[in-house]
Parts: sequence; C-alpha cells; structure tokens
Amino acid sequence: MKIAVGSDHHGFAYKEVIKQYLQDNHHEVIDYGCYSCDEVDYPGVAFEVGKDIVNGKAERGILICGTGIGVAIAAGKVPGIRAALCHDTYSAERSQKSNNAQILTLGAKVIGIEAALKVVETWVNSKYEGGNSGRKIQQIMDQEQEFLKAGLADETTNPTKC
Repeated sequence: MKIAVGSDHHGFAYKEVIKQYLQDNHHEVIDYGCYSCDEVDYPGVAFEVGKDIVNGKAERGILICGTGIGVAIAAGKVPGIRAALCHDTYSAERSQKSNNAQILTLGAKVIGIEAALKVVETWVNSKYEGGNSGRKIQQIMDQEQEFLKAGLADETTNPTKC
C-alpha cells in the first residue's frame, strides 16, 4: 500500500519510527515532512497529505502532532477526507472497518511509540466492510457536497486559510 506520512516537530521522531515500520512491512511511504525537530506548523502538512490522497497519489495517510487533534482537524478540512484520531487498536480497527478513514492521526505526547506502532499495524491491516456504515458515510459525503455548493467550504483547501 502507498501511505503518506507527515508530522509537525512534536511528531517528527514518531514519524521516523512509523515510516521505518511501514517500509519494513513492504509499504511504499511518501514523506511529507517535517524533516527535523525544528518547529513546523502542522496545517500545511496535513492539507498536502489530504489533497494527495484525494488525488490518488497515496491510498492512505498517517499524521502525527503533539495530540493528534490538530492534524485531524486540518486534514478533515480537505473535502472527501475522513481523518480518525486513534490511540487504541479498537478505535483504529473501527476507523477502517466502519468509517473507511483514509487518514490515521496520532498524538506523540499522548501515546507511547510501542502502542502507536500497534495502532498503526491494526489500522493498516484493517479493511472497510461497508454494510450499514456505508449508508452513514454516504450521508456525510453528500452533506459535504451540499456545504461546498452553499459556499460553506473551500474545495481547493488553501493552506493559508483555516
């Protein structure tokens, strides 16, 4: 699977470990930064990962910041993206099986790296099941389109805007 990864400076060390784990497990990884512990704002990274998933450059993405909340909010602003903040394996599994979340977000200040790797493993190995959840996801996607038509969302997701 082709997986986009990105982080801010708080998530940099985790991103590097997760990236190596994914590569060791035969996934193709696209690294969107950051590339050091120097301070970086997460919205631009999250927007780029989301846009490239929507555009088919990656199948899924993993984003890491201090809590995982900021990157989840930012990625979720990209039309068509479902980002799920998960800090346990059950949530990671359900984010895929029920919600078909294309992006997993993690908080480096919230979860230890070993637990984070188990969450990543579970999420990567879980598949969307459809069923009743498909109807709910379709409702979300339909409403998103209505918001776009009404001008309540920016379909180009300009990273300079929040």
